[in-house]
Amino acid sequence: MRVHLVDGTFELFRAHFSQRPSKVVGGVDVKATAGLISSMLTLLEEQAEAVTHLAIAFDNPIVSFRNDLFDGYKSDEGVPASLRGQFDLAEEAMKALGIVVWSMDQYEADDALATGAVRFSKSAKQIRILSPDKDLGQVVSGDRIVQLDRIRKKVIDEDAVVAARGVPPASIPDLLALVGDTADGIPGLAGFGAKSAAKLLARWGTIEAIPEDPAKWDVAIPGAPRLGATLAAERDDALLYKKLATLVTDVPLKESLTDLEFRGVPHGPFEALCDRLDLTETRKRPKRWA
Repeated sequence: MRVHLVDGTFELFRAHFSQRPSKVVGGVDVKATAGLISSMLTLLEEQAEAVTHLAIAFDNPIVSFRNDLFDGYKSDEGVPASLRGQFDLAEEAMKALGIVVWSMDQYEADDALATGAVRFSKSAKQIRILSPDKDLGQVVSGDRIVQLDRIRKKVIDEDAVVAARGVPPASIPDLLALVGDTADGIPGLAGFGAKSAAKLLARWGTIEAIPEDPAKWDVAIPGAPRLGATLAAERDDALLYKKLATLVTDVPLKESLTDLEFRGVPHGPFEALCDRLDLTETRKRPKRWA
């Protein structure tokens, strides 16, 4: 059995900024929601994925406990009002499709996905996290917990994480702490690039284990004295950034694996939603009805 866990926020943003035509109904922009519905129907139709158990997670709002830890962390600021106005509608649409929805407030969607991946991997043959986000690489495990990049049609297993990042999944938060993650508002440490950080972490695993004295670094790092001085001076900052980049794997999700079983699209709610959003053709698309 496979379990598919979808990054709904990513999918919603992707639909909003896609080249698909605008969709305004009753003066309200619903393009992102319409695109999300189409994307999920496509997933349910894909024979290669053979979806049987499914959940989708959203940031609603884009604020979490991490904003209390660091002022610069990502938030709703800068999100177009037309997109922000669809967050609740998107969740409603997914429920109308018969998909379990995890709506995150104090946690993030990625925390819910990480929690679900770790929890359900004990029973499922494989967990497929539908998101290319690099921070989710930290919960990838062998080929049991993998990421699925639907844009590039690429499965990212543990070997692929190591090949792409130069470090194993457990070191991803340390890597993001050192090099930064602009998508999440993590600044990183000045001078640390992906290659230098990966070399250090491939050798020592964690920021905490990297010797303070760069003379003790037994791997070739260009500019080692300068980087060592930066790390020594800003180690507390680096550890804070690591905390920001570390996903929570014990979010209190109420659903069991059985609850995630996809039983088909419920006729009434889905058809009513399509009528409301003027999605005439989409109304006819489901092939798996409840």
